[in-house]
Amino acid sequence: MNPAESYILDQVDPFREILLQLQVLIESTIPELELKFKYRIPFYYLEGKPFCYLNVPKKKTYVDVGFWSSAHLTVHQEHMVTEGRKVMKSLRYKILQDIDATILCEVLLDAKAVNHQGFWK
Repeated sequence: MNPAESYILDQVDPFREILLQLQVLIESTIPELELKFKYRIPFYYLEGKPFCYLNVPKKKTYVDVGFWSSAHLTVHQEHMVTEGRKVMKSLRYKILQDIDATILCEVLLDAKAVNHQGFWK
């Protein structure tokens, strides 16, 4: 088992359930993504470039799906969280029922379309 998968499975519920559901949705929406363990968290790469990450911050009560190219995203901005960050945006989930597969998949496809544009706008 690779470290990214261990990170996911070692989480307590509800975070493990949320991460597993996110992993299924992400990998089924964009199958060519490669899951790596970077910056001590699961990080997806697309064509060798950072794409998005999964994170359960210590002392927090949520799971973040952060998007590397978030400066270029155009869909579902009203659902994106920037809290304390200048560029990075994420979708945040506290319970499994918070996951709206349609929103997540549309953001993933938007991120795929702009991933070549990089981190900064």
